Amino acid sequence: MIDPAHSRIGFSVRHAMVTTVRGAFTEYRSRLFFDGHDPARSQAEIVLSTASVDTGVEQRDAHLIGRDFLDARNYPRMSFRSTAVEVDGNDVYRMTGDLTIKKVTRPVVLELTYIGHVTDPFGYERVGFDGTTTINRSEWGLTYNAKLAEGGAMVSEKVRLQFDIAAIRTTPAE
Repeated sequence: MIDPAHSRIGFSVRHAMVTTVRGAFTEYRSRLFFDGHDPARSQAEIVLSTASVDTGVEQRDAHLIGRDFLDARNYPRMSFRSTAVEVDGNDVYRMTGDLTIKKVTRPVVLELTYIGHVTDPFGYERVGFDGTTTINRSEWGLTYNAKLAEGGAMVSEKVRLQFDIAAIRTTPAE
């Protein structure tokens, strides 16, 4: 399971074409299985609460969970479910999966870097991964946008999803 105290499931997007806004989802549940001997057997599932978005600005968060973007009232969850994993280099993996936002499911590919694994002082096995992918938000029905006087959009179509994952085996190692 993802250890939420030591993980971040976030995003970044260009705003007004001159800056980057970063945020994260603070509530989620997960099931992960990593097979270091046969990575193709590995699997991941993450279900996020859309209302848990946090950018550090209350007014922006309210807009993001409203009807213009995530519409958390009607679509309280979004999810990622892996469909395939392949080795892409030394400690680098490509995880293909289905990303569902607002009941629209489309394939995405995560580039994952294996950080390492340890057994903590309490006997629990921990593993770390960093992952990223970039999506075009309008492909999931996130089409709200205001146009700038200079041309261009207030919010970029491209959204970078970031997964800084510390996972813990749910039972102590023997």
